[in-house]
Amino acid sequence: MSQSVSNTASSHPPVDDLDTHTSSDSTAVVVSVPLLSLRPADSPRLNGEDRAHIMRLAEAETPLPPILVDRRSMQVIDGMHRLMAASLRGQETIDVMFFEGNEADIFLRAVQENVTHGLPLSRADRRAAAERIIASHPHLSDRAIGQTAGLAAKTVAAIRKLSGESAPQPSVRVGRDGRVRPLDGRAGRRRAAELLAEQPNASLRDVARAAGISPATAFDVRKRLESGESPVPEKAAGRTGRARTADTGANAGNEAAGHGAGVGQDNATAAPVPPLRIEPRSGSGKAPDPAATVEKLMRDPSLRNSEQGKSILRLLHVNAVGSKQLPDAAESVPPHCVAIIVQLAQQYASMWQDCARELDRRARIVDPFASRPPTRSA
Repeated sequence: MSQSVSNTASSHPPVDDLDTHTSSDSTAVVVSVPLLSLRPADSPRLNGEDRAHIMRLAEAETPLPPILVDRRSMQVIDGMHRLMAASLRGQETIDVMFFEGNEADIFLRAVQENVTHGLPLSRADRRAAAERIIASHPHLSDRAIGQTAGLAAKTVAAIRKLSGESAPQPSVRVGRDGRVRPLDGRAGRRRAAELLAEQPNASLRDVARAAGISPATAFDVRKRLESGESPVPEKAAGRTGRARTADTGANAGNEAAGHGAGVGQDNATAAPVPPLRIEPRSGSGKAPDPAATVEKLMRDPSLRNSEQGKSILRLLHVNAVGSKQLPDAAESVPPHCVAIIVQLAQQYASMWQDCARELDRRARIVDPFASRPPTRSA
């Protein structure tokens, strides 16, 4: 089921602490999809989802606003708190709006959404996000990245410097107004001077467009030429002018203006709330006996009464029994078969790891607060 809405934010009354969605689209299509068809977000939150915030959303009587989802991968871009709250409410479906873009743009959008509404990102979250955006979008200016991540331009510039621009850097950067400007403003000023010398009656707007500078800079160049000065100021001649030309005329102190509560200043931090963490069930750190666990599952009617459930039980039973035989079996493998059996064992282990990750993905949605052992990377 789908519906067209002209104003997503107004279609859901505002509720305190809700991840109220704001979209730049004037018209967005909202589609209802099953919760288990979605994949967890590549979240900019270093500590993951917040348990207290999920509970606040789950207990609110107001319908949850749509979440933002990548159409291709069904990965949540923005709205993991709402997704988990929907699960706790007992919902089987949730309203989503789809986004289409590459992996780097998906993370950029996720940061932008989390900064402008809902539970604020911590300063550490925003700095880590800025570092990642600098790597994936080096052509964006410091102010453009700062606006997305909720940081001041000078903070982004410092992060960019610490990150080490070892990779080839573009000669121009895109500002937060969408305009392309040269990284080194001196070249643009010199080009403007050449154009003004060739066409003294040309408009400043045309000169600025041709030289890749702002009309204000073109005006300054003309004034300097009329006064017999160099088109490039002395201060700019000794440096790249990168910070000043990224977004001419903007105030770095207003970089975070319009952002969600708590992110307007670099030193702002959200109230400390316990993050959602997954800890091993056993206090000793030892995994439970596989055979005993499988024995319990064998008595579960939801598995025993379906063909797919029976298949899973057979696979688990074979592995549980075989786990006790593996040490002796390994010693009896002939030397000429060792390599191929090692390869098979690694392939089987990889397949089970893939299965575990998929089930863990579903478990995060079905029961957000369940304690379970973390799955290891393959």
